[in-house]
Amino acid sequence: MIHQNTQTLGEALREFFEGNSELRRNILEIRVQRGWRELFGPMVAQYTRELFVKNGVLYVSLTSSVLRNELVLCRERMIKSLNDYAGSEVIKDIVIR
Repeated sequence: MIHQNTQTLGEALREFFEGNSELRRNILEIRVQRGWRELFGPMVAQYTRELFVKNGVLYVSLTSSVLRNELVLCRERMIKSLNDYAGSEVIKDIVIR
């Protein structure tokens, strides 16, 4: 039996995610949250209390005011790093509390 409409699993998954933009956005937001810990290391992760994305804004709650002040100064670089990690422009701004 010859299958005329065959595709690889990777192609099928890519097609599925392109057709489901909400699911794709949620996966990218999860990548950003994972990237926070991987890109900025265990010290930053240790002081991170809460981390979530809403409407393109990453909200971060920290337990250290000193770290909060340091991170506010490099916000633009962090946005670029997180978007590069996710492979798409997911984050437009970061609110650090």
